[in-house]
Amino acid sequence: MREKLVIAFAVIGAILLAYNLYNIFLVLPDEVAQGYMYRIIYFHVPAAIVGMLGYFVAMTLSVLYLAGGDLRHDSLAASIVEVSVVFSLVNIVTGSIWARVQWGIWWTWDYRLTSALVCVLIFSGYLMLRRAIDEPTQRARLSAALTIFGCVDVVIVWKSIEWFRNNHPGPVLSIRTGGGKMDPAMEHTLLLNMLAILLVGVALVLVRSWQESTAREIDSLRRTAHV
Repeated sequence: MREKLVIAFAVIGAILLAYNLYNIFLVLPDEVAQGYMYRIIYFHVPAAIVGMLGYFVAMTLSVLYLAGGDLRHDSLAASIVEVSVVFSLVNIVTGSIWARVQWGIWWTWDYRLTSALVCVLIFSGYLMLRRAIDEPTQRARLSAALTIFGCVDVVIVWKSIEWFRNNHPGPVLSIRTGGGKMDPAMEHTLLLNMLAILLVGVALVLVRSWQESTAREIDSLRRTAHV
């Protein structure tokens, strides 16, 4: 069943992504102020949103683990965090490329960029923490606490362009409260590409959770044999 879900999400995501790429590069016109380069938004914004959404889902699973002690919640949270870190890195890299073209610099220590970097460092530390602790219960408990702490920074990343005015542009999606507006055709494609990237992300999480489940079973057998 899990294999079928992985294949379904991956195939649908790939088809939708291919359709979106056709529209992004061959159908949609250049943006008035930024020209051809604005198209990076179709990867920069979805990667950011899917990554942050993943962190909050992982936080929910971490709270469920702390409440019930089910290691399956911990394993799924770890899988989601790992995939979310990848999307966060994509967001930072594409943002740096965009900044180089628009601002003439690769990086600036404004609130949004700095808090996004801190977010990646926190959750990268989460992944290192899990490799450093062998005892499953202690690892899960400390990982859950770090996930909850890290999501505080995720909120700062999300709200920074509203709380602090800086070089980073303001909200662009009309569906966001207080946000700006894009051309409807551009916004529609952006939302479709967000869906495509989300589907690919879910497929990756399912694969990683499968691997985590197998690793947990092997570890349990190893501990039983050792005893």
